Amino acid sequence: QVQLVESGGGLVEPGGSLRLSCVASGLTFSSVTMRWYRQAPGKEREFVADISTGGSITDYADSVKGRFTIFRDNAKNTVWLQMNSLKSDDTAVYYCNTRFGLDYWGQGTQVTVSS
Repeated sequence: QVQLVESGGGLVEPGGSLRLSCVASGLTFSSVTMRWYRQAPGKEREFVADISTGGSITDYADSVKGRFTIFRDNAKNTVWLQMNSLKSDDTAVYYCNTRFGLDYWGQGTQVTVSS
């Protein structure tokens, strides 16, 4: 079965950085687009970033462009989200996602940006 396991969340001050990781299993990782979403308290889950199978094409939500970078290593079945210049508005649970037939989600990792 497909499993996505996120890690790397935590508490960080405004302006700080975090790197999230998502390790996938149970699928041919190199054949699927990978995505990051987030959900803040009281809000709907929203798209953050995605990356093509080979890693050459990426897309970002306007709110994170220039601050976040998504990248992957197909040999390690891993996708990362490097988050810089974090703001309080980035506080959310971050989820890894992929889609082939069905949507698959990780359990999420909490990111809290606060002084």
